[in-house]
Amino acid sequence: MTSPRVEIDLGKIQANARCLVRRLGDYGISVTGVTKAVCGQPDVAEAMLDGGVAGLADARIKNVVRMRTAGINCPISMIRAPLVSEMENVIQHCDASYNTDMDTILKLGAAAKQQGTSHDVILMVEMGDMREGILPESLNDFAARVIATPGVALKGIAANFACMDNVAPTADDMAALSRLADNVEGACGPFVALVSGGGSANLPWALGEGSTGRINNLRLGEAILLGTDPATGHPISGLHTDAFALYAEVIETRNKPSAILPASIAPELGGLRLVRNDVLRTRTILAVGQQDTDTNGLTFPTEITFIGATSDHAVVDTTKSAVSVGSEMKIGMNYSALMRAMSAPNVAKVVHGKQKMNGRSKHCEIQPYLTLV
Repeated sequence: MTSPRVEIDLGKIQANARCLVRRLGDYGISVTGVTKAVCGQPDVAEAMLDGGVAGLADARIKNVVRMRTAGINCPISMIRAPLVSEMENVIQHCDASYNTDMDTILKLGAAAKQQGTSHDVILMVEMGDMREGILPESLNDFAARVIATPGVALKGIAANFACMDNVAPTADDMAALSRLADNVEGACGPFVALVSGGGSANLPWALGEGSTGRINNLRLGEAILLGTDPATGHPISGLHTDAFALYAEVIETRNKPSAILPASIAPELGGLRLVRNDVLRTRTILAVGQQDTDTNGLTFPTEITFIGATSDHAVVDTTKSAVSVGSEMKIGMNYSALMRAMSAPNVAKVVHGKQKMNGRSKHCEIQPYLTLV
């Protein structure tokens, strides 16, 4: 098989989605499946939908178009603020978008009117992550302007946590977001239908013992795809953590000194020679590098130690684990490594378990580097 490649187990993605939908449903919280880490890969999106997510969300319009072209007709939201250059496509392909800029919303309204439709707007509120968001004290006035804008409808409010500062939200944060929803309704009138509390980092709070208040939605990517908590990197109980695996081929394995250091031959002349350390270690080179993935986000098999990487090579210590040239190594990925690998054109994607899915789309877009087995 082509190497390097990512192998994808759709059954495990579906199972993760189903588990999270069921557990959060007990608290009145719906799940939006976030597909940006897999570049809107249609089969992965289908697996999320088969697991029961209420809709999908992505940050790139090309990914959304890819899913629509594959026949996916569920609600899809743009979770990054729409680009002015992409307004027409956003209106055509997205049911809703997350916004923080009034000029952008005005342009969305104009584009929606031109297409004879209405577009739902969800306002992102700054709750401390210090990425995008409207300041809480400005939210009511901002919401009133959105309500008065033709072509758009205020659907709800949302917040981000643990994206920039890696700090998980607290119960106080979530209570404050609930109060903001109440305040918007009191000041502006229309019911705030969606209060999206954040992403996978919210799960410990959402599944805890406290009240969830007005929060009725979470946007989950990492938890569904990798079964991990982004704030800690720890596995989430009951979820699969191996739905994705990276395979890389061994192109060299050789015993080498653990260090080769320069030493002076004649200090007065400035001459140097190389002095080999007598301790030999087995260094193995894999045909995968920084151009293919985030090599710092890779997890190697037991007794294999990551040494470093360049653009096209990853070097590991295999002294305690025999490998041979031409063999392959199975490697785990964190969210950053997965996102880079899925977007890399030279990394093949192999999908397993498609026959187990309900198959909403029978005409998925198959890239030259994607294989269904």
